[in-house]
Amino acid sequence: MDWVRAKLHADEAHRAGWTGRGITAAVLDSGISLHPDYADRVEGFCDFVNGKIDCYDDASHGTHVSGILCGDGKSSAGRYCGIAPRCGLVHLKVLDRFGEGDMEAILRAIRWTIENSSKYRIRIMNISAGTTAGEEAEDGERLVDAVEEAWDAGITVVVAAGNLGPGPSTVTVPGNSKKVITVGSSDWMRRNSSLGGHQYSGCGPTRECVCKPELLAPGTDVVSCSPYWTRGRYYGRKSGTSMAAPAVAGCIALLLEREPYLTNMEVKMRLKESADSLGLPVNRQGWGMPNLKRLLHI
Repeated sequence: MDWVRAKLHADEAHRAGWTGRGITAAVLDSGISLHPDYADRVEGFCDFVNGKIDCYDDASHGTHVSGILCGDGKSSAGRYCGIAPRCGLVHLKVLDRFGEGDMEAILRAIRWTIENSSKYRIRIMNISAGTTAGEEAEDGERLVDAVEEAWDAGITVVVAAGNLGPGPSTVTVPGNSKKVITVGSSDWMRRNSSLGGHQYSGCGPTRECVCKPELLAPGTDVVSCSPYWTRGRYYGRKSGTSMAAPAVAGCIALLLEREPYLTNMEVKMRLKESADSLGLPVNRQGWGMPNLKRLLHI
C-alpha cells in the first residue's frame, strides 16, 4: 500500500497530522479479524450472516478492505499503512465465506448503521460489494433506496463501481445511485494477478444517464491486512474496485477530521474540486483521483 499512499499523497497528510482520528467508518463486508494494524479501533461488530458475536472474517475480503481504509501498518514497520490510520471501525458482516451476500442481510445492515450512527459516531459507510441485478429490478431498486436513505441521514456513502467493465453501463448496484460516491479503479490497465490481467473497472452512464463513477483510486494488486495474521501471514494481495473504494473512504475520514462539520454533500463537492483528472472519458474516471494535498490544503 506504500504506492497507494503515494498516489493519493497520503503520507503528506499523515505528516501534517491528519490520520482520521475521531471519525468512525462502517464497513459492510465479509467480516473482520482483529488484525494488530487496527484491532484497538474496532468499535463494533454485527454479524448479519451467521449471528456470531465475536469478530471473524471467513472470506478475507473485509479484513483487506478495512486495512486499506485504516490499518496503521505496525506489522510492516509502516510500509502497508492505510489511508486513515487512526480512524475507528464498525464492521457489519453481510457477505458469507464465498463472498456472496443476501439482499435482506445487506438491507438490515444499512438500516442498523442508520439507527446506530449517533451511538458510534459513524460518518462514513463503505460498501465494497454490489449486485448485478438490473437497475430496474426490484432488489436493485431496494438497495439503491437503502443507500440513499443512509445518505439522507447524513452518512457519506462510498461504494465500489464493480468489476464488470470497461464497457458502458457496467457499474453495479448500488453504485448507480446518483447520491452516493462511486469509486472505480485508476490502474485498470495494469496487469494484475487476481483478475486475469484484463480491464475490469465498472463504467457509466447509468440507466438515468448519470455519469459514474465519481472517482478513481488504485485497486490492482493492493497489499493489505490478512485474517491469517495469527499464522504469520500478516498481509495479502487483492485486486478490484473493492480495494479502490476504501482508499477514498479513508480520504474522506481525513477530511472530516480536519473539518468535522462538513455535510456529505459538501464532502462530495470538495472531492470534486480537488481531484486530479487522469485524462480519461468522464464515464470512466468521473472527476479523476483524489489529491489529498489539495483536499486538505497542505
